[in-house]
Amino acid sequence: MNKGKFYLSTAIAYTSGKPHVGNTYEIVLADAICRFKRLNGYDVYFQTGTDEHGIKIQEKAEAAGVTPQQYVDGVAAEIRRIWDVMNTSYDRFVRTTDEHHMEIVQKIFKKLYDQGDIYKGAYKGMYCTPCESFWTESQLVNGKCPDCGGEVHYAEEEAYFFRMSKYAPKLIEHIESHPEFIQPEARKNEMLNNFLKPGLQDLCVSRTSFTWGIPVTFDPKHVIYVWIDALSNYITFPGYDPDKPFEEQGEQYKKYWPADVHLIGKDILRFHTIYWPIMLLALGVPLPRQVFGHPWLMVGDGKMSKSKGNVIYADDLVDLYGVDAVRYFLLHEMPFASDGTFTHDLIIERINSDLANILGNLVKRSMDMCHKYSEGVLSDHGVPGEHDDELIALALATPKKVEEKMDSLHVADAIDEIFILLRRANKYVDETQPWVLGRDPAQKGRLDTILYNLLETIRIAATLLAPFLPDTSAKIFRQLNVAPSDWDSLSAFGALSAGHVVGGSEVLFARLDPVKKIEEVNAFYEAKTAGAKAAEKSSIPSVTIDEFSKVRMTVCKILRCEAVEKSTKLLRFELDDGSGTTRQILSGIAKYYKPEELVGRTVLACTNLPPRKMMGLESNGMLLSTESDDGKALHLIMLDDAIPAGFTVC
Repeated sequence: MNKGKFYLSTAIAYTSGKPHVGNTYEIVLADAICRFKRLNGYDVYFQTGTDEHGIKIQEKAEAAGVTPQQYVDGVAAEIRRIWDVMNTSYDRFVRTTDEHHMEIVQKIFKKLYDQGDIYKGAYKGMYCTPCESFWTESQLVNGKCPDCGGEVHYAEEEAYFFRMSKYAPKLIEHIESHPEFIQPEARKNEMLNNFLKPGLQDLCVSRTSFTWGIPVTFDPKHVIYVWIDALSNYITFPGYDPDKPFEEQGEQYKKYWPADVHLIGKDILRFHTIYWPIMLLALGVPLPRQVFGHPWLMVGDGKMSKSKGNVIYADDLVDLYGVDAVRYFLLHEMPFASDGTFTHDLIIERINSDLANILGNLVKRSMDMCHKYSEGVLSDHGVPGEHDDELIALALATPKKVEEKMDSLHVADAIDEIFILLRRANKYVDETQPWVLGRDPAQKGRLDTILYNLLETIRIAATLLAPFLPDTSAKIFRQLNVAPSDWDSLSAFGALSAGHVVGGSEVLFARLDPVKKIEEVNAFYEAKTAGAKAAEKSSIPSVTIDEFSKVRMTVCKILRCEAVEKSTKLLRFELDDGSGTTRQILSGIAKYYKPEELVGRTVLACTNLPPRKMMGLESNGMLLSTESDDGKALHLIMLDDAIPAGFTVC
């Protein structure tokens, strides 16, 4: 059975750090959808990956003392590791530092420029560094960034702009004539009423204030901004090239584009439903069929944030609860359009009530009864009785119900349909009481029929669970001692054959003692915190007095201090170190000091370090400073101005 192609993409994860469980929800959701589509007979292409350019990456690399490429290589590997820990079945993991991607992005930029959709100008406005976004005064919310709520500052720079308003009427018409294009429905109304209909401003699509990005081929001091760089990944990696006719495009592009679903977080909906479609309209490329802005996973009653100290990572949860338990919680507890909530109490409750009681208990006791009363051999003697028809009818109706829910991306509701069937099967056990029939040899035929009905229902449920709980589904099929079923097998009740020997039973999900589990959770995080502190301490090697004596710490006078162009972190110092010539040192303290505050001050510097290149400038030494434990405060070590330059610490 082949129902055609299905292309789903996630947003590509920004390589600023390790993704938390809220970020991980998106890849698990995407995986469940793609696994279901494969089961349902579609030829699926599932693309995910990482967004690796921008000023935040450049700053983090500077702070870590590595190149931006080295930095993103490490973070991208960690993101991919977590996607793999969550057992996701992506077909391609893309990275925007890929040379072919960068080449095609440059072609896209040049094409848009040549046809007059991009022009050079200058941007003046309020800028949010974390979001890398300019805002007008009217767009600010209480004077702060409307996206993250953070502080903004005035900025001005030369930039290239995209003529958004040129294509806005065509996009409005498309959205209004394709109600499925933006989902959920409320998100569509927000985009139309808050952004498109009031009128679009031209979009800044290049930057000169940093260098870590894709250069504009005809104006190399500009780097192509995220809107064109990152968003283009959805077509560049399948094989799109703006310089080629359709018949010469890449095979995956010709086969799978337009994408069936762009799966993204609701916070980047505007970029994917306004900026990206307008880019495609300008390129003459068909629009994706749907953009689904999923809700957020909150911790308690707040959004996850490192500054709040409430960040939870998916791999930690897997260590505590197992992969499928975490997948189940993420998929089941996130409503279609509203934010979900994570707490350890909630996941423990779900494991006990749903996975252990409803699913695990049904499979374990059904398998055990088959071994106890029939020596593990299925024997449908066809002795019908009360309640059989109701169970069988529900088992046959459930696949269609699940399919309907999944077609509209109501994933949690689709899982509910499977658990309705599992609950009905548990009720069937209680109604038919096999343990009573097992005491009467005359009821053997009826008992065999009941056991057959239970295991066949479990087979159907295990098939439907495979997209959501792949490992658990595989375990059930191993217990049944049959290969995993396909979609066509769900159309009839009776795929298991009489005389079939089932495998041994095992516990799928053990019940958790809530009090003991919370104690285990607390101990787990305490151990991680202690381990991190120990690792931090052990990373500072001890030195001998002879080694320490080699360090030359020199008193220096600051003659000149200025910000380093295209860096928000570095200051450049010209120092009198008593040698008769000036010494240049670069220091990443721009967020803590204004240059004019430091001229004339007396500081301490390590002056026998090897020279180091930073932002194309040579730094000959390091200024000594002290930092608070939380990293929020830093102070240069200042000395009495009466101490002459050139004195050394001994």
